[in-house]
Amino acid sequence: MANHLRPVGLDFVETAPVRLIFTREMSAAPDAVFHALNDDVPGWAEWFSAVTRAESVDDGAGRDIRLKGGGHFRETVIAAKEPEVYAYRIDSTNAPGARAMAEEWRLTPSADGGTRVQWTFAADGTAVFRGLVRLAGPGLGRAFKGAVTALDRRLGR
Repeated sequence: MANHLRPVGLDFVETAPVRLIFTREMSAAPDAVFHALNDDVPGWAEWFSAVTRAESVDDGAGRDIRLKGGGHFRETVIAAKEPEVYAYRIDSTNAPGARAMAEEWRLTPSADGGTRVQWTFAADGTAVFRGLVRLAGPGLGRAFKGAVTALDRRLGR
């Protein structure tokens, strides 16, 4: 992983040159969703099909993520406010052209006791990288939809 990215804060999610935002409703309550995101990092590989391995590092302050296709991210958690928001920035990756990346999971209670999940994927990089991220939007949206559906089933057990 030779590509070290610029450290960014939570504000980057609102100001990044490329922002992909996806939303989905879940039947699980916000606190259950938050705990799945924050407290069970290895479990991500069981419900997010793009993730092949997820490991909590640095006493929970970071994550090491492996993706299908060989993607690798070393991340730092930048927000963990229960049960509203869970966010992390990518510190290093093997993705060429990336300069800064962060992801935010925003959880809002829905009227039926479930959760409205909003996932924002924020990125900056070379023009080619930014273009590729935009082109990947529909695929990321499908991956998010599948992940939230699988997580909802997992939490409903």
